[in-house]
Amino acid sequence: MKDYKNTSAPESTVTFDKVKIEEPTQNIYKAISIMSKRAAQVNEDLKSELIDKLEEFATFNDSLEEVFENKEQIEVSRFYERLPKPTSIAVQEWLDEEIYFRTPETNNDNIE
Repeated sequence: MKDYKNTSAPESTVTFDKVKIEEPTQNIYKAISIMSKRAAQVNEDLKSELIDKLEEFATFNDSLEEVFENKEQIEVSRFYERLPKPTSIAVQEWLDEEIYFRTPETNNDNIE
């Protein structure tokens, strides 16, 4: 799992150069598709990491009336809320050429 805490992805809205985005694939739609799949992976990683950390503080009781607020849980949640969005992380990884992608080659030799 990659450490997303030290990412250089922007936290706010930024306009990117379309030519730089589509350069590796020569197709903007393919580039966006790859980045969206990576953003989904990043989101899943962050979500599972957050759930694991919050479970450390979980207190289980049978009463639905009492809800305990734990300061550590709140701080962990706030930390993850301040991280850049998964889409921003995926775009930054794409621009930094950190995303590996491949296109399966089609074999037309066996087609008659």
